Formats: sequence, C-alpha cells, structure tokens
Amino acid sequence: MTLLAVAGLTKRFGGIVANRDISFEVRPGELVGVIGPNGAGKSTLFDLITGVTRPDDGRVTLDGRDITALRPDQISRLGVARTFQKLRPFHQMTALENVMIGALQSTADVGAARRAAEEALASVGLAERAHAHARALSTGQRKRLELARALATRPRLLLLDEVTGGVDQGAIPGLIRLVRDLHARGPALVVIEHNMQVIMELAQRIVALQLGEVIADGQPAEILRHPRVIDAYLGESWRPA
Repeated sequence: MTLLAVAGLTKRFGGIVANRDISFEVRPGELVGVIGPNGAGKSTLFDLITGVTRPDDGRVTLDGRDITALRPDQISRLGVARTFQKLRPFHQMTALENVMIGALQSTADVGAARRAAEEALASVGLAERAHAHARALSTGQRKRLELARALATRPRLLLLDEVTGGVDQGAIPGLIRLVRDLHARGPALVVIEHNMQVIMELAQRIVALQLGEVIADGQPAEILRHPRVIDAYLGESWRPA
C-alpha cells in the first residue's frame, strides 16, 4: 500500500529549477530519509507536498487522493504535518499556546485542544516547560516544540526538516530517540537530515537528491555505496576500497 505518492514534481523559480521530475512513494508506517547537498531542493520538496508552494508539473497523492492543488490547512486536516528547518514559534506565546494552535487544526473545542497540546508536549519531553514563553526555550527545546505542534494535529504523515540541525551535539542522541519513539507510535515519517550518522540510525530507506533530481532511492547500505551519491554528497572518504 502507498500512503504518499510524489509523481513527476517539478518546480521552477525563474530560470532556476528547484525540483525536476521528482518521483517516490512512502508506505504507511515507513521512515524515509531525504539527503542531498545544500541547494538540492529538499525543503522545496516539502513545500510542494504540504501545499506551501504549487508545482509547475507533477502531482502529490495521499491515500490515492490528489492533494496537489489543496491549501496547506486542507492538507494538514487530511493528516500531513511538518516541521521547518528555520524555527518559527510564536515567541510571545507559551509553549502550550504554540502547540494548541496546531491542535486547533483538528478540533474547535479549546479544552480538547489544550489536552491534546499537553499530551504532545509531554510526548516530546517539554511538559515542565509548558508555560514558558517560546523565546525562553533553547534551540533544542524549540526543535521539540516544533515536533509537539506538528504532533498535535494528529498526523498520519510527518515531515521533519533537519530536526537535529543547529542543536548542541549532546542533544542529538535524545532527538534521535525521540524521533524513533514518534515513529513507533504509527505515523509515517519523511526526514530531511544532513548528519549522515543520524540518517543511518533512523532511516529504513533513503532518497538522495542533487540539483533538484532524485539520483538514488534505496536501502541505507545501498545509498552509502552508490557512486552518484558519493560524488555529489558524501565525498571520497565514503567510497569503498
């Protein structure tokens, strides 16, 4: 079965082609990594999947339903959530209030949204910081806040854009465990990540991009040996002897 299908996605910004004929699928419960150098089109791909940007060609389907032309809020209500590489909390609001905004995507009941937000904060280890303002949180805590806000929408598909990016090295193992725990609860995950150690520990399958195109799609061990991935991204130190 296929949960998400991306078929022939192409996006141009003037003379720049950010994504070119990208196609891949994600099965229910799968954890897929997306790798590639800066400028490979990874975040643009997430924008196209979640309706932030419209593609010039191609389509996105969720459970066989074409969602290409839907707005971000409509796609969210169908069970797709994401985090952003650049953290975007409402700094003047508390952590709880930030997450309630996500919860209100799926319910108009403020009490229910509050309970969902409290549950999401607890699941990412921020229960004790629920009433702290977002501006008072560390980078690692804001990463967890982004996750909680996405989780509060109760997604079937969760897109994570560099969840370990910019955090202290000591915080990375905890974030890896958190992503594993989230995945174990059921949603399919698609994870953009630059840290190859992180992606190798998490991903069941890896899609590699270069200059907006898919250059490899396969098991992690296969991707590490793939000549185009080594040339475009990993470097000579990864080439088999």
